[in-house]
Amino acid sequence: MTNRTQQEIETNINETMDTFVAPAVAQHGGNVRFVSYSDGDVVLEMSGACSGCAGSAATLQFGIQSILTEMVPEVKTIQGFDDPNSTVDPYFTEDPFGDFNDPQWGLNESNNNQV
Repeated sequence: MTNRTQQEIETNINETMDTFVAPAVAQHGGNVRFVSYSDGDVVLEMSGACSGCAGSAATLQFGIQSILTEMVPEVKTIQGFDDPNSTVDPYFTEDPFGDFNDPQWGLNESNNNQV
């Protein structure tokens, strides 16, 4: 255990979240907000597209927890909860595969059942 104060640990958590976590989840329309830290446990609120997303548990465990435990030695576990007021659907903000109505895909109203 380190001799850092609660405020120093929370500052480190927030800086790590801002630098490494926020940009990644924002690409998918999500937001993760730091709520609290106590005795090695971090509580986060999942909002935007992260709220209600089936992948948010994997994001917490394999993404955010891995980053925070590596960057903030005092962090041992992460807990997340969905924003109860979120009205955002948990989908990408941009289609990573492009426009399927583009002629290059050969899809249109008349032949879209052939796929």
